[in-house]
Amino acid sequence: MVQSNADMAQQEESAEARRRSLATAEATMRIDRIQDTGSIIVPKGVVNTARINRSAISKEEREAKERAKREAEQAARRAAHQPRTRLGKWWNNLQSGPDRIKLAMCIVAMGVVYGDIGTSPLYTAQSFIAGNGGSVKYVDRFAVLGLLSLLFWTITLITTVKYVLIAMRIDNKGEGGIFALYSLVRRYGKWLAIPAMVGGAAFLADSVLTPAVSISSAVEGLRTIPRLHDTFSDTTVTLVITAIIILVLFSVQSRGTEKIGMVFGSIVVIWFLFIAVIGGLNLANDWSVFEALNPMWGLRYLLSGENRAGLALMGTVFLSTTGAEALYSDMGHVGRGSIYATWPFINIALVFCYFGQGAWMLSNADNPEIIKQGAVNPFFQMMPNTTIRTIAVALSVTAGVIASQALITGAFTMVSEATSLNWMPHLQVRYPAHTRGQLYIPAINWVLCVATLGVLFLFKDSEHISAAYGLALTITMITTAILLAAYMWAAQKRRVFAVVFLIVFLIIQVLFLIASLSKFFHGGWFTTLLTLAILMVMYVWDEGTRVERSQRRHLNPREFLPALDMLHRDPRQAFYSDNLVYLTSDSEMRRLDTDIFYSIFNGHPKRAKAWWAVSVEVTDDPFTREYSVENFGTDFLFRVRIRIGFKVSQNVATYLHQIMHDLIDSGELPEQRTIYPKIDEDQQIGTIDYVLIHKDLVPESKIDVTGAFALRMKYAIRHVCGNPVKWFGLSAYNPVTESQPLFVAVQPVAPLKRTQLRKVKHPVTLQAVLAKQEKERVQRERQISEEEALEAARAVAHKVHEARKAAEEASRTAKAAAR
Repeated sequence: MVQSNADMAQQEESAEARRRSLATAEATMRIDRIQDTGSIIVPKGVVNTARINRSAISKEEREAKERAKREAEQAARRAAHQPRTRLGKWWNNLQSGPDRIKLAMCIVAMGVVYGDIGTSPLYTAQSFIAGNGGSVKYVDRFAVLGLLSLLFWTITLITTVKYVLIAMRIDNKGEGGIFALYSLVRRYGKWLAIPAMVGGAAFLADSVLTPAVSISSAVEGLRTIPRLHDTFSDTTVTLVITAIIILVLFSVQSRGTEKIGMVFGSIVVIWFLFIAVIGGLNLANDWSVFEALNPMWGLRYLLSGENRAGLALMGTVFLSTTGAEALYSDMGHVGRGSIYATWPFINIALVFCYFGQGAWMLSNADNPEIIKQGAVNPFFQMMPNTTIRTIAVALSVTAGVIASQALITGAFTMVSEATSLNWMPHLQVRYPAHTRGQLYIPAINWVLCVATLGVLFLFKDSEHISAAYGLALTITMITTAILLAAYMWAAQKRRVFAVVFLIVFLIIQVLFLIASLSKFFHGGWFTTLLTLAILMVMYVWDEGTRVERSQRRHLNPREFLPALDMLHRDPRQAFYSDNLVYLTSDSEMRRLDTDIFYSIFNGHPKRAKAWWAVSVEVTDDPFTREYSVENFGTDFLFRVRIRIGFKVSQNVATYLHQIMHDLIDSGELPEQRTIYPKIDEDQQIGTIDYVLIHKDLVPESKIDVTGAFALRMKYAIRHVCGNPVKWFGLSAYNPVTESQPLFVAVQPVAPLKRTQLRKVKHPVTLQAVLAKQEKERVQRERQISEEEALEAARAVAHKVHEARKAAEEASRTAKAAAR
C-alpha cells in the first residue's frame, strides 16, 4: 500500500512536469510567432543609433595611412641607397631618427615656439632706459655695452645652453617641460615632487599673464604712430581691442597648433627677418658694439656704481629669455629637430636686433630731440621713417598674439602631463593634429581665457601687468634646473657635470628671482596668489589620490569567481540586468576591483546574465582600434580592455556592442535575444546597464586633518570637472553612479554605556497594552450585546403593539358587519 502511494505520487509529479514542459513549449511557440511578426512589437527605423561599420574610415585616417606608407617608402629608399659621403650619412641618420627635420614643421615651430622670446626686443631696452634715469642721456657707452653683454650671455647660457643643448636632450617620449622631466626622475627621490609641483604651478600662472601683457603692449604700440596717437591714448579703446584679440585667439585653439602654427610661422619668419634687417641697418653706424661679446663688460657694469638700477637690472635682462621655458614645454608639439634647425636663425636675429638698439642708443645719446621725449622705446625709435614704424607696429601686434600662442600650447601640454601624474583631474582632451603632442583641452582653454581677461581688466594696461610678469617664470626656471641636475646625477651618472650645471644656473637664476621680487608689491602678488592656487589643486589631488590608493584592493580569481558563480545560478534572485557594465581605470586583466565586487553584492545582489569590467587605454598611435577579453573560463564574467588611438572617438557603448556580438559568434557569450523594443535597436543583445563608482570618506576613518581635507577638496574638484560619463559618451545611456565608503585605517569605536530609565508607577509594556486592549474588547462586546438585546425587545414590543392594533381593527370590522 505504501509502495502504491509512492508510485502514485511519482506519477503525479511526472504529469506535473509534463504539463510545465508543454506550457513552456507553448509559450516559446507564442514568442516565436511574435518574433516572426515582430514589426509591431519591435518597430524598425524609429531610432538611428551608431553602429559599427568596418568600412567607416575617415578621410583623415586614410590620409594618415597614405602618409605613413609614403614615409615607410622613403625610409626604405634611404636604407637601400646609403650615401657615400660622411655628411650624407649624417643627414640620412638624422632623417631616420627622432630629430628629423621637415620644412613644414620648422614653419610650425616658428609660429608655436618662438612667439614669446621674439617679442622681448619690444620692451627690454625700453625697460633699461626707464631704470637708468628715464632718458638716453644717462645711457653712456659703458652702460650700453654692459647691457648688451648681459643680454647676449643670458640668451646664450639660459636659452641656448640650458634649454636647447641640455634640456631638450632629456625628454619623455618626445615631450618636454617640467612635468615630463619629473616623470623621468621621480623614482630617484620623493622630494623631487616639490620642485616639480612648484615649477609647474608657476608656469601655468605665467601662462595667464603672458597673453595679457604681450598683446596689450603690442596694441599700445599703436600710440607711437602720430596719426593714431590721440585715438589710442584712451585706455578704454586699447583695452577693448586687446580683449577682442584675446577672445579670437582662444576661440581658434580648437583647430590645433599645426594649422595655427603654419599661419603664424610665416608671419614669425617675416618678423625675425624684419628685426634682424632693422638691427643690421643701425649696426652699420657702429659695429664696435660687438665688443659686448666679452662677458667682462656685463660683469663690470653690473657691479659698478654707474649701474643706477642695481641688481634690479637683472630683472630687465631676464625679459630677453622669458620664452625659453615655453620652448622646452612645446617641444612635443613641433619636434626637437625643428627647434634645432630654426634656433640658430632666431638667435642671430635677436642678437642683431638687440645690438642694433644698442648702436642706436649710442648714436642718439646726445640728440636733443630724443632727450626731450624722455623715456623712449629704442625698438620703435630706431625705425628709419614713419612708414617702417607703422609696419613694425603691425608686425608687433601679430607677434604679441603669437607670443601668447606659445604659452597656451605649453599650458595644454603641462596640464596633460600633470593629469598623467595624477596631479590634476582627468579632463576631456582633443587631438586636432596628426601627432599626440599637439593637443587641445577645452576646459583649460576657456579657464585660461577667462583668467587672462580678468587680469587685463584688473590691471588695465601693460605697464601694470608687466609688474606681475616674470616672477613666476623665474621660479619655474630654478625648479627645472634642479630636476635637470637630479637627472644628470642619478640617471646619467654625470655627477661632476650635474654639480657644475646646478651651481652655475642656480646663481644666475637666483639673481633673476631676487630682481623679480622687487615687483612683488607692484603686481607680483597676483602671480604668487595664482601660483599658490594652482599648487593647492595639485597638492590636494595628489594627496587625495594617495589616500584612496592606500585603501584600494584587488581580488584574484580564486576570491571572486565562486561567489559570482553562485549568484549567477541562484534562481531566487531576480535579474538586475542582462549585462551589467562597470568602467574601471585598472588595466590589469586578471583581477577585479573590490569596488566592483561589493557593488554587485551590496544590498540587493545585482544578478546579471553577464558582468563586464571595462577599461579604456588611449595609445600614442592616432588610429588604434583593439580590444582584449579575459573570461576566466566562464560565460558570465568578462574583463575587457579597449585600446583606441588618440584620434579615435571614445564611444564605449558602440564598441561594447561589437565586442558582445563577437563573443556571441565565438560561443563565449550565450545568446541574449529579446523581443521587446530597445533604444539601440539591437535585438540580439539584452539590456545593458552602466555603473560608475565614486568613493566617499566615512566618519570612522582614521585619517589626519590634512588627508581628510585633501579628499574632500579632490571630490569637490572632480564634481566640477566632470566624470567618465562625459569622457566616454555614456550620458545618453543613463548610467548609475554609486557611492561606496572609503575606509582609511578605520579606528575602533568605543562602546556605549547603558543607563536605566526613571521608574514610573504604571510602566507602559506590551502586556499592559494587550490587557487594556482585551478589556476594551470585552466592554465593546458587552455593550454591543446589551444594545442588541434592547433592540430585540423593542422589536418584540413593536410587533405586540402591531398585533394588538390589528386585533382591535378586526374587532371593529366584525361589529360593523353584525349591525
